[in-house]
Amino acid sequence: MSCETALPNLEALKKDSAPERYLKIRLELEKQEVSLSEVQLRFFIVSGLKSLHGEVGAALNFDVLRHDEASNITVLKVPKEGLVKLWSSLTLLGSYMEQRCAFRVLQVSSNPPDS
Repeated sequence: MSCETALPNLEALKKDSAPERYLKIRLELEKQEVSLSEVQLRFFIVSGLKSLHGEVGAALNFDVLRHDEASNITVLKVPKEGLVKLWSSLTLLGSYMEQRCAFRVLQVSSNPPDS
């Protein structure tokens, strides 16, 4: 499965003064017929934050702006200072309900993605 990505220059993104960052992500599951509801996805992300960064990481404030269960594509909003914690925890989540999975970061920006 190929997908074009729109990952920015991270140094430029760090210097951007906008207080939030937006991540457009896709959860790829070993069994394509499985999808997560928004609540299940949020719980999964929080468990990854807790696993990697402890209780402080689990308390990271982020919003699920859009979630499409059919494609498992989600748009998250996170405070600028929480981007690295969130992204690193997404990267290290490797299984969901005993099946392999991977989060693919499709886009990161200081503005909400169009689609």
